[in-house]
Amino acid sequence: MPSLTTIADEARIALDTMADRTTGLWSPSIRLGVTGLSRAGKTVFISALVHNLIHGGRLPLFDAQSSGRIAKAYLEHQPDDAVPRFQYEDHIADLVDRRIWPASTRAISELRLTIEYESASAWGRLLSRGKISVDIVDYPGEWLLDLPLLGKDFETFSREAIELSELPGREDIARPWRNLAASIDPDAEADEVLARKLFESFASYLRACKEESRALSTLPPGRFLMPGDLEGSPALTFGPLSNFDGRARAGSMRAMMERRYEAYKTHVVKPFFREHIARLDRQIVLVDAMQAINAGPSAVNDLERSLMEILSCFRPGRSNLLTGLVSRRIDRILIAATKADHIHHESHDRLQAIVRRLAERAIARADFSGASVDVVAMAAIRATREGTVTRGRQTLPVIIGTPLTGESIGDDVFDGETETAIFPGDLPESPAALFRKDAPPPAGDPAIRFVRFRPPKLERTAEGMTLSLPHIRLDRALQFLLGDKLA
Repeated sequence: MPSLTTIADEARIALDTMADRTTGLWSPSIRLGVTGLSRAGKTVFISALVHNLIHGGRLPLFDAQSSGRIAKAYLEHQPDDAVPRFQYEDHIADLVDRRIWPASTRAISELRLTIEYESASAWGRLLSRGKISVDIVDYPGEWLLDLPLLGKDFETFSREAIELSELPGREDIARPWRNLAASIDPDAEADEVLARKLFESFASYLRACKEESRALSTLPPGRFLMPGDLEGSPALTFGPLSNFDGRARAGSMRAMMERRYEAYKTHVVKPFFREHIARLDRQIVLVDAMQAINAGPSAVNDLERSLMEILSCFRPGRSNLLTGLVSRRIDRILIAATKADHIHHESHDRLQAIVRRLAERAIARADFSGASVDVVAMAAIRATREGTVTRGRQTLPVIIGTPLTGESIGDDVFDGETETAIFPGDLPESPAALFRKDAPPPAGDPAIRFVRFRPPKLERTAEGMTLSLPHIRLDRALQFLLGDKLA
């Protein structure tokens, strides 16, 4: 993969790292990146992580917590004043009081959680009580998909966008944009109205790709779907062209598109990489595989392609004492299949195997020497419990929860108040069947009856104390991401 940075970029990254390391001498910290594509559960994961640590949640596989070595965990002011704060309190109020899922991640945010703990070793306990700050950086996975653009010129970006649009599941919805792009003469005079029309047509195609019925994932540029305060700026008003021939003529449509594409890379993508991605120590990538499974092989293969692009953007490896002063490396990456509470535990191993298969080519392609990579099926907040129902002589494993208002299975539409038992279906024993490009699109019943449930009603103790948010394997994720730092 082409380099994402120049010598000047590396110099700025080194200065930022040295500043962070100097501060860390007096106040040890670790930067944990949390990402995933839309609706993968980033906000829920961070909220559940913080809530369980602050409130002493049930985390048997997280050694520091289960052994009683964590004295307390609490929120502090984050170190980066220019980054919006992750609104933990608002999200917990949504989850616990209103029992609604918080709004999805639309931009970058940060939260500092400080943990005071006792070392697992007698020698460590003799020296002093340990203290570490976890700086949690939440950012949309769609923005990561922009990073490969740093190594591509406008012509390459345009060609690859057109090639992607010819794949199954995209061709029909790409037609309006493709027809418009083909009708534009790249050497004609630059036209602002036409540029806006091209951008809107291309952005509409990307939004259509993202609809649940298609569930496609590889959709750069990411800010076209989440523009934020850049909406309407020239750096976001461009689109891929076709019919390239030679070099761009000054003042032409192609020259304008190339200039804006380069501005997008310079003013949007590079600062994001330099100020956030290059400063991470640990990373979790959340993956909603079940939505892609239900949408068919095109969506599954596209999710694999997205993971390959995302994982290739990290800086994996281990830093030694000397290089660590000027360069950060991500030494642990966890790939988590989310929403495991939507299926029975009998299918959890299959879900984990599917995501491992999704990620294995990406891991093989990226140079992950020195970095540890793991895969887990989890639910940061468990919205269901399990049971069985009998139909004639057959006993079916079911999940029980309260579906969101308007969710449906067949002709049954749920009211958001009634608890319901649902047989979610079975995932295939072998992941290979899901990746067959010649497989027909899903017909009839989907692989998984994907119903969104309301957050759980929290249990209370006899004394009236509200218990922490329930989960599936959140403790295993915490042990992998943070366990060694609290040893």
